[in-house]
Amino acid sequence: MARYTGPTDKISRRFGVPLFGPSKSLERRAYPPGQHGARSGRRKRSDYAIALGEKQKLRLQYGILEKQFRRYFAEASRRRGITGDILLQLLELRLDNVCYRLGLGNTRRASRQLVNHGHVLVNDKKVDIPSYQCKPGDVIKVNDNNRSRQLAMRVLDSTQARPVLDWLTMDRDKIVGAVTRVPEREEIDPMVNEQLVVELYSR
Repeated sequence: MARYTGPTDKISRRFGVPLFGPSKSLERRAYPPGQHGARSGRRKRSDYAIALGEKQKLRLQYGILEKQFRRYFAEASRRRGITGDILLQLLELRLDNVCYRLGLGNTRRASRQLVNHGHVLVNDKKVDIPSYQCKPGDVIKVNDNNRSRQLAMRVLDSTQARPVLDWLTMDRDKIVGAVTRVPEREEIDPMVNEQLVVELYSR
């Protein structure tokens, strides 16, 4: 399955935000990579470059490639409402992201791997497609076999300090979560200005 497999710290340093989770490299070297990275802030960026950067940040944050991102944007454009908000909601309701929000992965990449390896059930059916679109009422839990449960318990122990958002519920003892509703814009932290992404694709 297509996904970005390149260096993560370098990408995070380029955009100046931890797109793939906490990164010590941003603390040590808070400037873009490359031999001219420390001086690159002097260069003025065009409006197009800024909008393109916002789109790339959003795409990389959720771990999807360009073609798939365009499909998400096309779907968001077709639906009624604010296109930017709908785009973020579609991305948030991906199964790998829902698992990440429930604490079943330290990062979205880890959650994607959990889903890919068949450890996750949606409404008691195994789903190994990370891009699966969850809906309000969907129940997400870990497979009943010992290997899956032990793996999930280890991850939940390491993510217990991270709160579960209001649009989700999670029973850590039973390792069962649920999507209660579609998330609001205020509950999503995309690290980007999604309006610039909409304007980029509307040119």
